[in-house]
Amino acid sequence: MASNRDEPLTFLNTSTSSSLGEGDSSQIGSASGSFQNEGFLGSFDGGDEDYGFSRTEFKQSPLVGTVKYYERHVFLCYKKPQVWPPRIEAAEFDRLPRLLSAALSSRKSELKKQTRLTICEGHDGTETSNGDVLIFPDMIRYRRLTHFDVDTFVEEVLVKDGEWLPGSPEPLSGSYIFVCAHGARDKRCGVCGPALVSRFKDEIDLRGYQSKVFVRPCSHIGGHKYAGNVIIFGSNNHQKVTGHWYGYVMPDDVPVLFDQHIEKGEIVDRLWRGQMGLSEEDQMKAQEQRVIANGDDSIESSIEDGSQAADGGCCQANGGSPCCRVSNPPENAVSFNLETKINGEKKKGIKNPISINIGNKGAPTPHKACTMPTWLETWEKEDVYAALALIGAAVSVAVAYNCYRQLG
Repeated sequence: MASNRDEPLTFLNTSTSSSLGEGDSSQIGSASGSFQNEGFLGSFDGGDEDYGFSRTEFKQSPLVGTVKYYERHVFLCYKKPQVWPPRIEAAEFDRLPRLLSAALSSRKSELKKQTRLTICEGHDGTETSNGDVLIFPDMIRYRRLTHFDVDTFVEEVLVKDGEWLPGSPEPLSGSYIFVCAHGARDKRCGVCGPALVSRFKDEIDLRGYQSKVFVRPCSHIGGHKYAGNVIIFGSNNHQKVTGHWYGYVMPDDVPVLFDQHIEKGEIVDRLWRGQMGLSEEDQMKAQEQRVIANGDDSIESSIEDGSQAADGGCCQANGGSPCCRVSNPPENAVSFNLETKINGEKKKGIKNPISINIGNKGAPTPHKACTMPTWLETWEKEDVYAALALIGAAVSVAVAYNCYRQLG
């Protein structure tokens, strides 16, 4: 089973409510006390080969259908990623995110919409100042929330779907991009995220989109192994606000996301994980329909094009920057691609069909369809270690009990 370390903050409308309320009155202080803990957490060892775009696991897992269903995304603007602890929503000295997370958790049975809470970077005097709250798909912003206001804010805005009277909601326009850069939570996001944020900002400046597109680093959203992880909120061609998730995004993919997603409203399927408002199954169905409409080999060919661009374009554009992948993959590389349906029909009895191609690059190898268990896809190295440790402990107890009975 998947480890809790990779779970994002999602508050579901369930029948059971669990309270994480703050009973210690000593935690209540001045409004400025909402922004304590300005210490710097420091960097970490390892670089691109271990945690970045050149890591061995990069692009080795299917992306589509990896976003859990939810209907509303709340972003709390709070400090810089460099000072975020691994679990900022539960950190003792980060009062505002801790209290907001606790209030949402205690009221989750009353929420009409399944809601995610994520922390994004906050800078006073900017579009996302400390304490600002951005809500999607509502496309609104509330200014300067403090720990004094948390309970009232959650009650009026997120439970009753009304307005928070101390402040009026400001409408948001344009596209909002969030990149997971939570390095204290996972080093892969800490390496890939900042490189992507920098590239997005450069592209915004290059295209003159300073008032149309906004990018911010954010905390853990789920799926470290898919880093770089990107979420783009904005209106689609039908003027409906959507939130699309992308994974395995490289700096060279940023212009593609601008050209295709932001400017044309078209989804980049080779990087698409899913979207807000769709279940995992519906995400897979939606991509399947696009594949049929665009051509049977559209995803596979786009993956190949992306790999070629990653091998050469990024390195050439950035002067050999460590953001690039190695250009020579190992001979017996394993690549996972979604199986495309030539006839457009679903194969009965097969869940999450995966096409696996194993062999030398120069020798063509026939594709073989097989099934990968859904639970196995969510496992990471830490989960395997935890399972082995649990099994080892159980065996040790059994052996000790057997010896005890023999001695008795």
